[in-house]
Amino acid sequence: MDTMISLRDVRKTFGRQEVLRGVDLDVGRGEIFALLGPNGAGKTTIVSMLSTLVLPDSGTVTVNGHDVVRERDAVKASISLTGQSVAVDEILSGRANLRMMGALCGLDTAAASSRAEALLERFDLVAAADKRAKTYSGGMRRRLDLAISLLSTPPVVVLDEPTTGLDTRSRQDLWNDIRDLAARGTTVLLTTQYLDEADALADRVAVIDHGVIVAQGTPAELKARVGGEVVLVLDDDGSVVDEIPTDGTADGLRRALELVDPLRSVAVRRPTLDDVFLAVTSTPTLERTLA
Repeated sequence: MDTMISLRDVRKTFGRQEVLRGVDLDVGRGEIFALLGPNGAGKTTIVSMLSTLVLPDSGTVTVNGHDVVRERDAVKASISLTGQSVAVDEILSGRANLRMMGALCGLDTAAASSRAEALLERFDLVAAADKRAKTYSGGMRRRLDLAISLLSTPPVVVLDEPTTGLDTRSRQDLWNDIRDLAARGTTVLLTTQYLDEADALADRVAVIDHGVIVAQGTPAELKARVGGEVVLVLDDDGSVVDEIPTDGTADGLRRALELVDPLRSVAVRRPTLDDVFLAVTSTPTLERTLA
């Protein structure tokens, strides 16, 4: 694997609280990698380290082969961070936002204008390019924010809860944009409060809890760890009266159905990342913002 993000035995303490306790992590080129965990688990600290805002107490963190302690400028040139809030100027148009930020990134006038037009096209914002950003929908603002983060075409993009507050259609549109980023070779590290989002997007997932990586693998691998499919036997009012585990095969399903009263209704439940989260973290419920 061509590693673009690497953490080795990374530790960080704030005051008396040890936030990261020996984290190891690798993310490859062109990979979409989801980092999940409850509040206070250490996700935000990792994101801050990757953007050089926080430095490790020990261990090493590299981005695109550059050490975050010794080569901070090279790391900053290799990465773009899109946070939870949309960082656009509402008074300016989408086109003006992109041109202004392009200039701040060091592009000359012609290059900033050319890059802005390319990104407006790429993120389907051409029709609204000259409208003030305050008139944009939530999904359009998110796309503009992502476009701004790509003005300098960094090899690594960190998306910190990019779809928070978006409706279903806008979320799915942004998912397609993220997939397109990875398909073009950009490495994407994603934090999200939506476990279905991680399931749909991520090539691999890591779950962090109390500063330690407690599970890591593809979504399918992680879900397989918590068991196979379960046949739910339903009462007349739809309530579950029994659960029969299966191995996920057709024969297994057939054997399970033989145990069910033929007059009963049934449903099949497959493991989800919610099940994984509950199984590997100490957080008892999913009433969380995975920040």
